[in-house]
Amino acid sequence: MDRSLPDLVETRYDLAVVGGGIFGLYVAWDAALRGLSVALVERGDFCAATSAHSFKMIHGGIRYLQHMDLARIRESCRDRRALLRTAPHLAHPLPIAVPTYAQGLERKSLLRAAFLAYDLLTLDRNRGIDDATRRIPWGCFLSRDECVDRFPGLDTKGLTGAGLFYDGQMYNPPRLGLAVLKSAVERGARAANYVEATDFLREGDRVVGVRCRDLVGDAPLEIRARVVVNAAGPWAHRIVTERLGRGLDPEPVFSRDACFVVGRRLVGDVALAVKGRTSDPDAILARGARHLFLVPWRDATLVGVWHGVHRGPPDAFTVEQQEIEAFLDEVNGAYPSLRLTLADVSRWMAGLVLFGENREGAVNLSYGKRSLLVDHARGDRLEGLITLVGVRWTTARGMAEKVVDRVFQKLGRRGPRCQTASTPVHGGDIDDFDALEERLTAERPAGLPERVLRSLAHNHGTAYRQVLSHLGEDPALGETLGDSHVLGAEVVHAVREEMAFTLADIALRRTDLATAGHPGREALEACAALAARELGWDASRRSRELEAVLAAFPTWQRDASGPGAAGADGEESPCPTLPGASEAR
Repeated sequence: MDRSLPDLVETRYDLAVVGGGIFGLYVAWDAALRGLSVALVERGDFCAATSAHSFKMIHGGIRYLQHMDLARIRESCRDRRALLRTAPHLAHPLPIAVPTYAQGLERKSLLRAAFLAYDLLTLDRNRGIDDATRRIPWGCFLSRDECVDRFPGLDTKGLTGAGLFYDGQMYNPPRLGLAVLKSAVERGARAANYVEATDFLREGDRVVGVRCRDLVGDAPLEIRARVVVNAAGPWAHRIVTERLGRGLDPEPVFSRDACFVVGRRLVGDVALAVKGRTSDPDAILARGARHLFLVPWRDATLVGVWHGVHRGPPDAFTVEQQEIEAFLDEVNGAYPSLRLTLADVSRWMAGLVLFGENREGAVNLSYGKRSLLVDHARGDRLEGLITLVGVRWTTARGMAEKVVDRVFQKLGRRGPRCQTASTPVHGGDIDDFDALEERLTAERPAGLPERVLRSLAHNHGTAYRQVLSHLGEDPALGETLGDSHVLGAEVVHAVREEMAFTLADIALRRTDLATAGHPGREALEACAALAARELGWDASRRSRELEAVLAAFPTWQRDASGPGAAGADGEESPCPTLPGASEAR
């Protein structure tokens, strides 16, 4: 991929997309796949905000049984199937255990009935998935002894076993987003990160493009298009209100969804649902308190999710230490043998997600149910503009399909059918993932350990040779960064081929280096040295970039010489350390 701004502004497009989160990226891919000319801009890095900091789950909709919402179950199943089919290197099934007890609505017989209903509603859940390891099995049950053996810290009073159902999980959400973007670019789309949309171009009551600022070169530019899709997530409402004077109706409410990472496996290879302290006010059939989840993810464990209404600016949120302590207290209360402390938390993650309507101070919160799709020609009498605010990572593909259908209507053309549910993303043309790993092992350059090869297979799929090709110019790029399983070649590839401009782009999104926790000072400095060589950074810039990455880790882990090191509080900013960025934002 090439970030060429002169090429980006050289023509009038059928479609301009504002926002490089997963919803905007899928809109771009679907439109390009159907033959439209597409331009996409993102104010920060691609998949850098909420899309990067999700709980990594690909929801199949089983919890919507509690709401008797069959349409959402079908929608979620369809889009989970699409991800497992088109991105088998970055999406896989995840078994989840739900403990059952002798009394009340937690009885095994009731959960068995729920599993059967869900399995029947999703009989087509594996249609078109060739790789057997990517298919979703039927729900099943563990005996009491099996459950205690697997989860010895559970409260055994009244325990009768556990139900086991399967959902999906993403190996690396930013890389999945990048695979979608590359697919769009391969079909002719133009894209650029660190380009902020500052206003809409208008001709009377029609939006005809987007006025932008390049945050790297600190220069203005204009992109003209017949239709503009505003897919800027929590910023979408703000840009419409500030630039057009017309807010979304109803005004969207967002939740700061937060989870944290423990740098080791807590529950083996099966996720565990434990009871939290809040309930779902919208549930028709509820099993009691909402579940928190302990989820194996790579070599770590994800713990969450916690929700809280956020009404301030999209950039102005964080997760405070006392909140993490409260989260730990709730998890330890549900599973006392964990005895987790702040020292166990290697990283927290949070993003803003479309939420339901809740009264001020409510404890039991109503979650968002549907993505927000607004055609401004209908309510605002403003042609050429569509706003999309997504509610779940899983359904981004399906919502993009609806948006692109609407774009064709606006263009007065009959478009071809959407093909994103069956067309592999970049690197995803895989019939058998295990066979891919075996092929990579057979071809590997001497000295590359298996853990490196597994990471390459997951992150790049069938495109792994593009990364390994860099070893031909410099064999030293075959060395790993510190004790990590990330190659120097991956850093070079990220800069040259994937529009990485900052150390955070590389360490937190293009590679696995720092996504689950601090990889150690040596690894980060080795990464920074390679990036500096590729991007021409001086010592001062290199130091600033390193500090920006350290800011992604908790302040209570400040040992800068090894894992657990941290800098300033909070996640990295959406647009870290770029010339002119502070003024433009």
